[in-house]
Amino acid sequence: MTAHPRHELDEIIHAPVRLSIVAALAAADKADFRFLRDTIEVSDSLLSKHILTLEEAGYVRVEKTFVGKRARTWLSLTDRGRTAFDTYMDVLRRIVEATPRA
Repeated sequence: MTAHPRHELDEIIHAPVRLSIVAALAAADKADFRFLRDTIEVSDSLLSKHILTLEEAGYVRVEKTFVGKRARTWLSLTDRGRTAFDTYMDVLRRIVEATPRA
């Protein structure tokens, strides 16, 4: 007997806010912090907290730049993050497809 695919889900990505972040970043080369915050509808502090977790895991790259005197934070998936997201989505598909119909 084989283990259920859920055991393969990446716990770093699995949190709803982090999944939302990674999914949004997977659709773009990079995204501005404010755009991402507004897109996934979270506060600055919550987004920052989850970005830190993803950055520490090596999934997200954070680049800070200045436009005039205003700081801008750009976020992008690393190759490792993109691979982790692709794997996560594959596991989800396996879970859904393996579920027997009642």
